[in-house]
Amino acid sequence: MSTTKKEAIILFDGVCNLCNSSVQFVLKHDNKNQFLFASLQSDAARNLLLQFNRENDKMMSLVLLEDDRFYEKSTAALRIGKKLRAPWNFLYFFIIIPKAIRDLVYNFIAKNRYKWFGKRDSCLTYNGEYKNRFI
Repeated sequence: MSTTKKEAIILFDGVCNLCNSSVQFVLKHDNKNQFLFASLQSDAARNLLLQFNRENDKMMSLVLLEDDRFYEKSTAALRIGKKLRAPWNFLYFFIIIPKAIRDLVYNFIAKNRYKWFGKRDSCLTYNGEYKNRFI
């Protein structure tokens, strides 16, 4: 599956409470339905990552596949924010901070996300109006 300009794909850690809350936030603020979602634990995510010669062995917490490009960590988060409605799209301004510094902060949060926000035993299932947004 290849991404298009209309729909970008967000891969997220499906057992992470922070990640699931972030997905719910994006769903609420993505009024153009620009994103599809897949849990990193899913077969769909594994297949998509293989298309980019990536494996999910390091259990990344956030990946954005957009316009046939692979983005991760802080760059993925900022590019997602850029596509949300105001005021959230203004967060993209932080892209001017060097990636090494942004990712240092991102990695610190990602490393502690289970301790601070908790972890589920299994991936959250999305039903109802958002069911068609998950692959």
